[in-house]
Amino acid sequence: MAGVSASAEGVLAFRTGSVSVERQFVWFDRSGKEIGTVGDADSEKLFPSASPDLAYVAFFGRVNGNVDIWVLETRRHVLSRFTDHVGVDLGPVWSRDGSRIAFFSARNGDSALYQKSTTGGGNEELLLQGQATPYDWSPGDNILLYEQNNDLWALPMRGPDRKPFSVMQTEFEEREGKFSPDGRWLAYVSNSSGPFEVYVQPFPGPGQKILISTHGGAQVRWREDGRELFYIALDGKLMAVPIDLSANGQSLTPGIPVVLFSTRVGHVIGPGASGPEYVVSADGQRFLMSTLARADRSGPIRVIVNWKPKP
Repeated sequence: MAGVSASAEGVLAFRTGSVSVERQFVWFDRSGKEIGTVGDADSEKLFPSASPDLAYVAFFGRVNGNVDIWVLETRRHVLSRFTDHVGVDLGPVWSRDGSRIAFFSARNGDSALYQKSTTGGGNEELLLQGQATPYDWSPGDNILLYEQNNDLWALPMRGPDRKPFSVMQTEFEEREGKFSPDGRWLAYVSNSSGPFEVYVQPFPGPGQKILISTHGGAQVRWREDGRELFYIALDGKLMAVPIDLSANGQSLTPGIPVVLFSTRVGHVIGPGASGPEYVVSADGQRFLMSTLARADRSGPIRVIVNWKPKP
């Protein structure tokens, strides 16, 4: 039962069917002020990943019952389909040079990582078999970072030996890994201390992990110069953390997280949360977010007369 209301004594009216939640891409400034929308509100616009110049944003969405990767032009609001397989395509991640998008797909009973050119030429290329979620490309696009079985792994993208290697493999969950702009640091989310928190540690290591969030967080993003980290706290607030990097980039000291504004991204982590639901401009002054717009409760309205509530 999607909704209930009693309009008069002894009468119960309710609507059956599912609830479809619309999402809208919205630009915000650092104060949380809406400064523009991109495209139309639709039932699903999840896990956005932007081209390097923010001219396009890729996401996955459901159309006519099928989940595919779509690309939306942010200036002209032109929407185009990127994948069209009858299977489920999720989690697009744009390469640093803008030439490729990596994504997860479940096809014919098999799960795998794929990549596809963004120029319109060439077929999808199988990268890795298995249930894996891509999260980021390293600077230079030499490594594709992904999560598998709640651990972080790296897939070399160049050279003759493209054997995956473990980045973080523990008894806890590690996810949502993001390389720093210089590739020396890795921000990620883990529940090693109980609630999910944001951490940073050297890549590929060794080195001590550094706690970034203070009261839980997920959906981490870097500013392009590496001097600021963003994440969404478990209460839905967008947080900004100044980052002090040494001159040689070998040490990192986080500042105190500051609240920017309350978001409408929905689930921050866990069931219903696929990954970061926003992208950040290079200067960290604008945020394009997949925001909850409205709920469309479909289905017929049913009325019961002579209804009495249970005592």
